[in-house]
Amino acid sequence: MPLPDSTPAPPAEAVTPLMRGVAVLQRLTEANGVLSPSALERATGLARSTVDRIVATLARMGYVRVDGRDATLTPRVMELGNAYLAALRLPDLLSGRADALADELDESVSLAVADRDGIRFVHQATRRRAMSLSFRIGDLLPAERTAPGPLFATEWTADAWRTWRTRRQQDPHNRHFPTVPPVLRPPADTAACEDFDRRTRDAASARYALDDQLIEPGLVAVSVPVRDPRTARIACVASVVSHTSRHTAADLRDTLLPRLRAAVATMEEDLRQAPPPAPGPPRSGLAIWTGASKQELGREFIESLARGLTVLTAFGEGRAELTLTEVAKATGLARATARRALITYEHLGLLAPTDDTDEGPAHRAFVLTPRVLSLGFPPLSRTSLPQIATPHLRTLTDAIQETTSLAVLTESGDEIQYTARVPASHVMSVDVRPGTRLPADRTTAGRLLLEKSPTTPYTVTDEELEQGVRSIAVPIRDRTGRVVAALNAAAHVARRTTEECVDDILPALRSTASHIETDLHTAARFTHVPLT
Repeated sequence: MPLPDSTPAPPAEAVTPLMRGVAVLQRLTEANGVLSPSALERATGLARSTVDRIVATLARMGYVRVDGRDATLTPRVMELGNAYLAALRLPDLLSGRADALADELDESVSLAVADRDGIRFVHQATRRRAMSLSFRIGDLLPAERTAPGPLFATEWTADAWRTWRTRRQQDPHNRHFPTVPPVLRPPADTAACEDFDRRTRDAASARYALDDQLIEPGLVAVSVPVRDPRTARIACVASVVSHTSRHTAADLRDTLLPRLRAAVATMEEDLRQAPPPAPGPPRSGLAIWTGASKQELGREFIESLARGLTVLTAFGEGRAELTLTEVAKATGLARATARRALITYEHLGLLAPTDDTDEGPAHRAFVLTPRVLSLGFPPLSRTSLPQIATPHLRTLTDAIQETTSLAVLTESGDEIQYTARVPASHVMSVDVRPGTRLPADRTTAGRLLLEKSPTTPYTVTDEELEQGVRSIAVPIRDRTGRVVAALNAAAHVARRTTEECVDDILPALRSTASHIETDLHTAARFTHVPLT
C-alpha cells in the first residue's frame, strides 16, 4: 500500500472511476477479501453511493459477490494477477524446481520479484507444520526486513534509494505493509539506513543474503538471486525459509545454501533454454459485453471501470509487452479509451513503459508490474475447492430447492468424502454433512468418480444407499480435464421422479458445475487448490 502523500496528483486524462475501483479492490485485498460497504466507505474515503456502484460493477464482472451486507472477493478476480504472472513466465518456468527443492529440503521455498522498494512473492512451496509460513502469492514485504531485499537493492538506482529512504522516514513502523507485523520500536533512521546499506554491500559480494528474524522472532531465510540469462540482471530471488526451532540463520547458510545455489543454477539454465512464448488468444468480446451490461443495469454499472479492468487482461503469456494499438485491438476498445486506461495504470504503478523515453503512451510499449497482484490475489491464493464451490451450491439449492453437495474420492479410492453441502429447507431432507464418508460404489457421486474418464455426463441412483433418497451427480473437472470432484443433488422420491431429476435438476447442475470449473481453473492457474 503506497503512502498517502507518496503518489503525485493524477494526470488530467486519468480515469477517475477506474482509480476508485482499483482502490476498492486493494482495500478488499488488505482486509483479506471481505468488507462491508460502510467499511469500504471508510477505507477509501468514497461516498457510499459511489462504493455501491463500484461493488455492483465488480459483481457484474464476477470479481466480487455480495454476501448479505458484505462484499467478498471471488476467484474470478484472480484473472488480473494471472495476466501478470503469465506475462512474467517465471512461475511457469521455475515453480517446478522450487517445489522439488522444498520436497528435498523439507523446508518452505519461495520465489519473489522486486516491487519498487519492496518484494512481492510470485510462488510459494510451503510445508505444513505447527509453525508454518503464512505469506501468500502476491504479498508485499518491505525490502529491508527480508533476505531478498538486499539482493534486489544491489541493482537500485540513486532514485530508488531516495524513494526507499523517504518511505522509511514516513513509515518507520511499516504500517503500510499489512502482511508483516509492525516495527514497535524502530531504530533511528540513520542506523536503519546504514544497516540496510551494509547488508546490500554484503549481498553484492557474497551473492546471497540472510534474514535472521527480521520479519518476526523465529523466522529465518537464506536467498540467492536467479539471473535473467539475456540481461544478467536479477529476474527473481529464490529463498529457503525456516524456523529457529529447525535451523538458525547460520545453519541455513552453512548447510542449505549450497543446495539452494545448485537449484538456482538449474533454474537459470531453464531460463536460458526456454523457448519463446507462444501468445495465446486474448479474451474477446469484452467491449461488447461492457456495453450490454451498461444498457441492462443503467447507472449502477460503471462502464469506464469495467472497460479499464479489461485492459489488464489483454496482457499474458506471449503478450508481455503491448503497445496502445495492441491493447485496443486485444480488448476491442477505442484507442482513446485504451489510452486513458494506460495513463491511469501508469500513474497507479500497475503498468510501466518498457523504456524511459518521454514519448506519450501512443508510441510506447507497456508491461504489467507486480503491483497488479495487489488486486485481490493474496487472500484467494490459498482457497480450496470447497470454498470455491460453496457459494455456487447456495445458489443452486435456492434454485432447485433440494440439498446439494460436493464430494471427492478418498485416497483409498473405495470411499467418497463430502467436502461441501448446502441443505434445502424441507421438513424431510438428506442429512449428509461435510466430512462424511460413504462407499463409492453405492453413491451417484462415487460411481461418477470411480470412472477414470466418465463416458456418461451424469449419474442417477434410486434408493440405493438409503430408502426414499434419489440423487443425481455431474463431474467437476480441473484445468487438464481430469475429474476431481462430483456435484450432487439429492431429493426424496416423493418430491422428484427420475425423469424430473433429469429434466429439471440436471440442467441446473450442469450450469453450476460450469461456474465452479471456471473459478477452479482461474484459481489453479498459478496456485495449488486443495480438493478438501
